[in-house]
Amino acid sequence: MRFGVILPGGTAREQLEQAVSAEAAGWDGVFVWEAAYGVDAWGLLSAMAARTSRIRLGTMLTPLPWRRPWKVASQVATLDQLSDGRATLAVGLGATDAEMPRTGEELDLRTRAAMLDEGIDLIRELWAGRSQYHGVYYDYSCERDGLAEVGRPVQERIPLWVVGAWPRPKSMRRVLRCDGVLPQFQPGADTPEEMRVLRTWLTEHGMAPGFDVIAEGETPPDDREAAAQQVAPWADAGATWWLETRWDLPHHSPERMHQVRTRIEAGPPR
Repeated sequence: MRFGVILPGGTAREQLEQAVSAEAAGWDGVFVWEAAYGVDAWGLLSAMAARTSRIRLGTMLTPLPWRRPWKVASQVATLDQLSDGRATLAVGLGATDAEMPRTGEELDLRTRAAMLDEGIDLIRELWAGRSQYHGVYYDYSCERDGLAEVGRPVQERIPLWVVGAWPRPKSMRRVLRCDGVLPQFQPGADTPEEMRVLRTWLTEHGMAPGFDVIAEGETPPDDREAAAQQVAPWADAGATWWLETRWDLPHHSPERMHQVRTRIEAGPPR
């Protein structure tokens, strides 16, 4: 199992220093959230790439139906080049709760799901060096020589993680086309036992080698043994990543910044 930390907010400089601290403390990845307005995720991740050498870097997560897929593909490929192959892209439909900004983007669930599917396909086509894609929601064509080549990622296949609503068939079919799943369980079913059921289903339905299954939660910074014991059942159930979160306190509050800094410095719950 690998261990990452999701940075829940703060200024660009605060989050950059948190990423540097995370690498020094032994974490394997740092992930930042992508909002409609605020600190730009991809500019921030590129700065992190310049200040780190080992940790994986990505979003948690990118609401792909509300972004231009070719722009996202460019941003991730740029990060992958700058980090020498450490980029990860996590995508989902996008949150529609009352706390999120309203920007006039598509809100219909089925439409966003179809846009997510096409967006994933288009991004893969661009990363593979192809310059044509014609779908229902997205149409991309470029005849200019060289653009596809200079935008190629370092990694042969950048890990693309997607939110999967377990056990919905359409959502799970989308998951199998990607490189990792961020499970969205039914209320009350967010347990290692249900994770094991999900992992078994993925294996039986052709999950690709190296596929990632992500678990997340909060572990104590002052009791390494208790933290490791909390994570162990998820690893036993087949999770390949544990992502440490701190979402309960108000965004960018001093308490939240203190919690994040303390948890990062304590190191991953191995």
